[in-house]
Amino acid sequence: MSNKTTIISDRDGIRIDVYLPEVMENMSRSYVQKLISEGQVMVNDCPIKSKYKIKIDDVIIIEIPEAIVYEAKAQNIPIEIIYEDDHIIVVNKARGMVVHPAPGNHDGTLVNALLYHCKGRLSSINGVERPGIVHRIDKDTSGILVVAKTDTAHRFLSGKFADHDIDREYIAAVRGIVSENGARIEAPIGRHPIDRKKMAVNTRNGKYAVTHFTVEKRYRKATLIKARLETGRTHQIRVHLSYIGHPVIGDTNYGGSKKGHSINGQALHAAMLGFEHPATGKKMNFEAEPPEEFKLLLEELENE
Repeated sequence: MSNKTTIISDRDGIRIDVYLPEVMENMSRSYVQKLISEGQVMVNDCPIKSKYKIKIDDVIIIEIPEAIVYEAKAQNIPIEIIYEDDHIIVVNKARGMVVHPAPGNHDGTLVNALLYHCKGRLSSINGVERPGIVHRIDKDTSGILVVAKTDTAHRFLSGKFADHDIDREYIAAVRGIVSENGARIEAPIGRHPIDRKKMAVNTRNGKYAVTHFTVEKRYRKATLIKARLETGRTHQIRVHLSYIGHPVIGDTNYGGSKKGHSINGQALHAAMLGFEHPATGKKMNFEAEPPEEFKLLLEELENE
């Protein structure tokens, strides 16, 4: 099974593998090139190559194969549990662990571990791929996540995230000396106009995004900050810090080279999560220390 999409070109002289990611949501240039190479993109009923330059009123037909659904399987993988009851489970996710199965990461994820630990008792709202998952943090970001065991808890927490009624604080080691003691970053975030796998400050198609930060400590060539999310866009902290010229150390996607440092991945940790309990209404706050690798980086910065 596949889905066909027809687009009438409104541009002239631009490569088709550049144009389609601009007008198709969540479609990267590499994926477009793959579809073209497999003959699943036609222009005026003719196959084309990625270098084809579109013309005004070209009829472009894209045949997109139906996505494969990966049903998560229970796996006995150690995880750090901070809190658990019949409604929720709060974990401190390790850096390097993917939150849920996806192409390229079918197992070994947090969901696989949770299914084993909870004996399958997780909310079903997000289907068999993402049971219980209310929010995510990146693979190479460590820190606190809350997971829903019941559909009622899931709906409650999802509403709180949508209303920005969740307290979330991160710590990050960033490149350069941040001169302000604290600031509010307001800049819309959307897909990068060229690299569709990345996000960027995008004033044309971006969504409202706000990050607050305070300086915790300044080193010789770096700064330790605490960041608080007012909104929750994909890669928000990483994009906003890169935007102001202080990318997270180790975040090679957004300019944070790890040159000279031993950390494997970005120096970003979800240190605190606060929310109302979905059953009792009691305000709960959870904190987690950063992993040893993060602490060793801070020692390196101290000794530079």
